[in-house]
Amino acid sequence: MAEQTATSQSAGAAGLIPGGRTGRSDTGAAPGKPDAAVVRDALGVGIAVGLSGFAFGVTSAGSGLTLLQTCALSLLVFTGASQFALVGALAAGGNPYTAAAGAFFLGVRNAFYGLRLSQLLALPRALRPFAAHWVIDETTAVTLPQPTRRAARIGFTVTGLTLYVLWNLTTLVGALGAEALGDTDAWGLDAASPAVFLALLAPMLKSATERVTAALAVLLALGLLPVLPAGVPVLLSALAAPVVLFLMGRAKKAENADGAERAGEHR
Repeated sequence: MAEQTATSQSAGAAGLIPGGRTGRSDTGAAPGKPDAAVVRDALGVGIAVGLSGFAFGVTSAGSGLTLLQTCALSLLVFTGASQFALVGALAAGGNPYTAAAGAFFLGVRNAFYGLRLSQLLALPRALRPFAAHWVIDETTAVTLPQPTRRAARIGFTVTGLTLYVLWNLTTLVGALGAEALGDTDAWGLDAASPAVFLALLAPMLKSATERVTAALAVLLALGLLPVLPAGVPVLLSALAAPVVLFLMGRAKKAENADGAERAGEHR
């Protein structure tokens, strides 16, 4: 997890970003996105999503959790979808163990994000446990498109830090002001985080294959949502990727076979 730095001295103090401006391979200078642009994008995501912690605070307080329990969830769990799933199940009268299991399954996706980000960020071993706490949808969405390792580290750290601070502050404010606000469903605040994530994801779907995979994943998740516990449909929607790849492979083989057959006829 690397903090964005303006000078080599601050980089040394943070101990997270190498002194030189290098690409992901760290093999030399590489043109990349300006630091200011990375910070701007990361702040935009961190602030937009961080403010939705207010909705979580209100929802959590409404579900019967205490102020301490609500704040502890944001501090220690820090994955919005899982937090909302937990308090939503509790508010609906669900069993606490079932609610916790659903939240856990929903958070498993962060482990898959971590596999990719660990290679991309290449952080020192001592920092990886701390960085793991910030591996969520938004930090992943900001980090992956960056052209260089330096930009990726900056994007990850600025997004994670901004989001973590704001999410916890707004959780506290929301929990304290729950009674004054009333019904959060009427405000629609819980839709802020998914909306921002979709806005980040859409520009990354550049090819037809990516768009088809995303569409199939959405259909799987929506179709399984009514019949499976919370979190499981999201995990199973990942099956869209191998399905699309398998179908594409078969189509390509058929196309190659047709091409070879035609070539044989022309001989």
